[in-house]
Amino acid sequence: MASTIAPPKPATSSIEQLAIDTIRTLSMDAVQKAESGHPGTPMALAPLAYVLWTRHLKYDAADPAWPDRDRFVLSNGHASMLLYSVLYLTGYGLTLDDLKQFRQWGSKTPGHPEHGDTVGVETTTGPLGQGVANAVGMAVAEAHLAAEFNRPGQTIVDHHTYFIAGDGCLMEGISHEAASFAGHFKLGKLIGFYDDNHITIDGKTELTYTDDAGKRFEAYGWHVQHVADINDLEAVDAAIVNAKAVTDQPSLIVCRTHIGYGSPNKVDSEKAHGEALGVKEVELTKQNLGWPSLEPFFVPPEALEHWRAAGRRGAPVRQAWEKARAAYAAALPELGAEYERRLTGKRRPGWDESIPAFTKDNGNVATRASSALVLNAFDGQVPELFGGAADLNPSTLTYLKDSPAFDPTTYAGRNIHFGIREHGMGAMMNGMALHGSLLPFGSTFFIFSDYMRPAIRLAALMQQHVIYVFTHDSVGLGEDGPTHQPIEQLSTMRAIPNATLIRPADANEVAEAWRVAINHEGGPVSLVLTRQKLPLLQGSGPGLAKGAYVLAEADGGAPQVVLMSSGSEVSLAVDARTALAARGVRARVVSMPSFELFARQPASYRDSMLPPGIPRVAVEAGHPVSWYRWVGDRGTVIGLDRFGASAPGPTVYKELGLTAAGVTAAALKLLGAS
Repeated sequence: MASTIAPPKPATSSIEQLAIDTIRTLSMDAVQKAESGHPGTPMALAPLAYVLWTRHLKYDAADPAWPDRDRFVLSNGHASMLLYSVLYLTGYGLTLDDLKQFRQWGSKTPGHPEHGDTVGVETTTGPLGQGVANAVGMAVAEAHLAAEFNRPGQTIVDHHTYFIAGDGCLMEGISHEAASFAGHFKLGKLIGFYDDNHITIDGKTELTYTDDAGKRFEAYGWHVQHVADINDLEAVDAAIVNAKAVTDQPSLIVCRTHIGYGSPNKVDSEKAHGEALGVKEVELTKQNLGWPSLEPFFVPPEALEHWRAAGRRGAPVRQAWEKARAAYAAALPELGAEYERRLTGKRRPGWDESIPAFTKDNGNVATRASSALVLNAFDGQVPELFGGAADLNPSTLTYLKDSPAFDPTTYAGRNIHFGIREHGMGAMMNGMALHGSLLPFGSTFFIFSDYMRPAIRLAALMQQHVIYVFTHDSVGLGEDGPTHQPIEQLSTMRAIPNATLIRPADANEVAEAWRVAINHEGGPVSLVLTRQKLPLLQGSGPGLAKGAYVLAEADGGAPQVVLMSSGSEVSLAVDARTALAARGVRARVVSMPSFELFARQPASYRDSMLPPGIPRVAVEAGHPVSWYRWVGDRGTVIGLDRFGASAPGPTVYKELGLTAAGVTAAALKLLGAS
């Protein structure tokens, strides 16, 4: 049994202690009612939340979408009741009934914070460490937009990003990637708090974790402070003041906390981490805190008013910003109009008019190469496009030639060198998108999408508009061998809800793919591109926005068989159509660059592309599982259920049976011909 912790140090006033303990009791009660959740961390962090939300955070609860608000990220999302309690108390629109529905179907208070479900939740957290990288991305966005739009005497972008992380966040590798990036790029408006409570679900952190977090972050280039007791409000306040004064380094404040603070029997114990305290322990804790009522969800009126006053504290600041915004627009009309457009997320009219059309003179190239041409052709008309590569620009060809690199001396640069940090890159992109006014993109080899999959999944869950450029898409990359040759990635990426994957077959499909990706709404878009050259296909491109279209119709009548593919294997289907025609077989070729776009079309359109009852052959240099949905009962799939090999790309294709002859033979077999 854990020992009873001493009462908290006296707060600046009794109303402050009452306000802090309101977070603790609401968190205990909500978890107890749900009989599920994490009460201990909100109880520990209540003083920090109080100081931050009443003294420092720039926000107006009446206008949660205020563009120049400070951002707050709870990376240790299991402590969600900390955030929900504060959002209710400060007046963001959550009600006491919402807290009572914690972790219930359809509630505004899910088990972990979910962006879009709850007003005031800036990002979805829960997978530990993601929030740290999201916060870094938000700080990057603020730095870039400030450099792009602020002018002497005209400041329109000026806010901080705060995050709280626990030991689990710092153990996860993504936090290392993001923290290293933030320190290198000197993101001075990023301030993090480390909840140093010494407890994990298994027990003491010393079971697995003896890092000196402060020294680690100092090595990353962060400004680091220590607060010995989170209940010392003035120490917490002073640390935040100091952190805000440091403008050339991100800051970490290491805060010693006590999980389950106030609980007589579960303080400093894993028993307070991931389970309800129990009805009796909740009552004992309230008594130990000197709480005025044992009634669940009791909120002292004076505490609620104190919190609501804090929620109104930012209104004059926001109103002053609105006046500055109007003055900015008057003084700098062109820049002001661009800033307002960015806030809406709408594209410039005619932005895509500069997208090139390819011919046989310039289109027989790798799709990564045509992508580079398309990207740089329209880049000047989409200045919100902001991103780069995970140390692979010479291979992914995603560098914006008319912009400098983003670095501490030129935050206005639009090319980001993410470094070899795929996971961090994905989560930082999410933070940029969530911040608003930017369209982030990131690139790497398709095989390394596995390194960033958790961030891709969260982008899809939050339906954030980010663009991934994945090159070296198949065994066609050749000599690098099976470690770099994607097999299962196409199918597993297609399995993520709300995510859209486009695998263009040639340069003209690439052009259309970029048009779709820029205009897309409702989740991330992946452009999956080749290293090897592909032939330009006659009639390609215009139907891509629907996900699938007839590239080559059967000669001489209705099709007897449909040949289907995406990307580099579409040309195999085209060649097989010619071979089948020589055998008197009418074959239609359907290019299917995007299953997701195709699935959104009316059934009538899908049936017009893939007529019911007509045999179908699909071919793709990847695992076949995702194709079974489309080939139907009278179809077959030519794919790969093995790893690739190191050899020239054409040799690998031939040895693995990815040939026009193989497609032809499969079609003839379906038709009962030899």
